[in-house]
Amino acid sequence: MDCIWEILAALVVLAIVAVIVFVMAAYVTASEANLTRDDKEKRFLTTTGTTELFPSLHDPPSLELSVVVPAYNEELRLPVMLDEAMEYLQNRQKRHASFTYEVIVVDDGSKDKTTEVVLRYTKQYGAEKVRVLTLVKNRGKGGAVRMGTLSSRGRLILMADADGATKFGDVEKVEAGLKDLNPKPGNMAISCGSRAHLEQEALAQRSLFRNVLMHGFHFLVWFLCVRGVRDTQCGFKVFTREAALRTFSSLHVERWAFDVELLYIAQRLKIPIAEVAVNWTEIEGSKLVPFWSWLQMGRDLLFIRLRYLMGAWKLQPPIKSD
Repeated sequence: MDCIWEILAALVVLAIVAVIVFVMAAYVTASEANLTRDDKEKRFLTTTGTTELFPSLHDPPSLELSVVVPAYNEELRLPVMLDEAMEYLQNRQKRHASFTYEVIVVDDGSKDKTTEVVLRYTKQYGAEKVRVLTLVKNRGKGGAVRMGTLSSRGRLILMADADGATKFGDVEKVEAGLKDLNPKPGNMAISCGSRAHLEQEALAQRSLFRNVLMHGFHFLVWFLCVRGVRDTQCGFKVFTREAALRTFSSLHVERWAFDVELLYIAQRLKIPIAEVAVNWTEIEGSKLVPFWSWLQMGRDLLFIRLRYLMGAWKLQPPIKSD
């Protein structure tokens, strides 16, 4: 019996040491929000082959809607998404002459022809409507979305995935979610597309292992970071320009869990958040590797909570990127 107690005591000590090491690692490895960019990332190609400087999110808006699309090795899936998006946006502009827009595709250090694909759309529609921001090296989805957002001109900014899983026309439903949020302090508000209404159908189609991972992730999100938003990970979110500036200026996480940090920052700043059901279809070719990506996201959730709690990360005032 004494031997058993000694083993249990040793395990408790090891667990405490492991927690201390994890907390120390979270603090020591914390880095500031990476707002710097290479000189090549400050410019976009026009239809004539010349380059121009991207504008800044700090500038006053000059368009109604900016669509930011992060893309990594998406030469095959991206044309389907862009065809649907451009058809919708062009038709909306025909219906409402005052509606203006831009699409910024952020090539996140792709090894394929993602940039070349986007440039075909630039040639077809003009650089006023379609631009590609090619990152020198891969930053991760969150880093790509941030770089595109910081280069946008819209009064509203839509984050949309390159796979086209969400029906693009649902943007008007998500925009309507912003209008239902009152008051909007400092005109800051966020509306999130949500797949929560499809959860039962998804549970029936996925394996038990993936369902356990999903429920575990949702619990960690709720317990550590964000409450009141059932689906934090849907890649279809609309920000007012003011809300985008405040949240993306403080964003640290550049991989899969960046959505959670964005919403955590928003709730810390008391920015109102709406959640709107959208049409969504699972598309083959996901970059998410079920076990390892969920493991990385779980670690990032713990780091988000610990780093803000310990003061290693702080909410930043809007700082212009280099």
